Amino acid sequence: MSDFLWGVSTSAFQIEGAFKAGGRGPSVWDEFTPVHDNDDAGVACDHYHRWREDVALMTQLGVNAYRFSIAWPRIQPTGKGPVNSEGLDFYDRLVDALVDVGIAPVVTLYHWDTPLELEAEGGWLNRDMADRFADYTALVADRLADRVKLWIPINEPAMVTLQGYAIGEHAPGKTLLFDALPTAHHLNLAHGRSVEVLRSYNANAVGTANNHTPAWPATPNDLAAAEAYSEIHNWIYADPMLSGRYPDAVADLLPIAAGDLATIHQPLDFYGVNYYNPTRLKSPSEGNPLPFELAEIDEYPRTGFGWPIVPEGLTEMITKLRERHPNLPPVHVTESGCSFPHEINDAERISYLDGHLKAAQAADVSGYFVWSLMDNFEWEAGYSQRFGLVHVDYETQRRTPRDSFHWYRKVISGE
Repeated sequence: MSDFLWGVSTSAFQIEGAFKAGGRGPSVWDEFTPVHDNDDAGVACDHYHRWREDVALMTQLGVNAYRFSIAWPRIQPTGKGPVNSEGLDFYDRLVDALVDVGIAPVVTLYHWDTPLELEAEGGWLNRDMADRFADYTALVADRLADRVKLWIPINEPAMVTLQGYAIGEHAPGKTLLFDALPTAHHLNLAHGRSVEVLRSYNANAVGTANNHTPAWPATPNDLAAAEAYSEIHNWIYADPMLSGRYPDAVADLLPIAAGDLATIHQPLDFYGVNYYNPTRLKSPSEGNPLPFELAEIDEYPRTGFGWPIVPEGLTEMITKLRERHPNLPPVHVTESGCSFPHEINDAERISYLDGHLKAAQAADVSGYFVWSLMDNFEWEAGYSQRFGLVHVDYETQRRTPRDSFHWYRKVISGE
C-alpha cells in the first residue's frame, strides 16, 4: 500500500484563530451566534501562529498527507477583488513546510467560511457565487498549484445547504427548507467552475469531499421517505458531478441554465467520501412539510456527540456509490472520526477508528484521513466536542498526543 494516503484533516475556521491577523476579512461564521456556551473561534487552536508545531506533530505521527482548508477571507477579505498577499503567504509557507517533510498538501478551497460581504449579497442563493469562487480559485492556484498534491474545491456542500440554509443550525442560519435547494445547484456550479480553473493551472489531481450517509428506512413502509432524503443529501451532489444529471425528483426545483450540467460534470481524479453515520428515516407525521422525518438509530453504541457508531455504513455507502456510478474514480475517505470527552486515554476513539479503517479498506479505498488532527472549534457545538488525535488545552494551547495518536502512528508504520 505504498501509494495509500494516510492522512489527517482540519479546516481553517476551526483551528486557525487570528481573525484579524494578516489582513483577513470577516466570514459568515465570525458572527454566527447560536453556538454552545457562546464559544467563538477567535483563537481556536491558534494554528495561524503555531503551524510549525502542528507540522512537527504530523511528522511525528507519520502521515504522508495533510488535508487542510484555505480561508477564503484571508485571500480575498471581501470575497472579491485583488489577492491579499499576506494571507496567501501564510499558506505558501505551510505548503512549503509540508513538502519539505514529505507530507503531501491536500487543499480544500472552501470549508464553509464564506466572506461576510458575499453572504450579505445573497451568499450561495446567488448564482454569481460560482464566478466569485472561480476567481478565488485562480488566485490560490496561481501560487500553489505547483506543489499541492490533491485539490478539493468545496467541502460537504450538503451540509452548507441543509444545515446552513434549510434548517439554520449552521451559518448563515437560514430556515428556508426546500427553498434552500438553489444553493445546492450554485455550490455544484462553483465546484465545476473551480475544477476548470484548477485544470488550467495544471493542478496535479482534483476531486471533491462530499458528506455521505446511508439512508435507512425505519420500516418497509418508509422506503419513499428514505429515498427522498438520500436524494437531497447524497445524490443531488454526487449525480451531477459524476454523471451530469440530477435526480428526477429534484431537477425541476433547481435553477439550471443551459450548459450548467456540463460545467458541473468535470472529470475527477478521485472522489472524497466524508462519513460519520447512517441516517434512519420514516414517513412524515401530520403537519411536517418535508417528505421524511428522522428516526432514532438506537441499537448501536454512540459517540460523545450522540452519533451511532456503524463502521459497516461506510462500506455500504461506497458500494452504493459504485453501483450508481460505475465509473467512480478512486475513492479517498476524506473525513472519518469521532468526538469523545476523554483527555488522553481514548480507547473508544481507537476502537472507532480501527472499525472504520477496516470498513474503508474493505471498500478498497485509496486514502484515509482522520478527522481530526487535533481538537478544534466544532461549529455550533463550540468547544464541547473533541475530535482530535491530539488533545488541545484551550487555555494554554498545549498540544498532547492522545493514545489514538500513537495507535494511528503504529498503524501507518505497520508496527
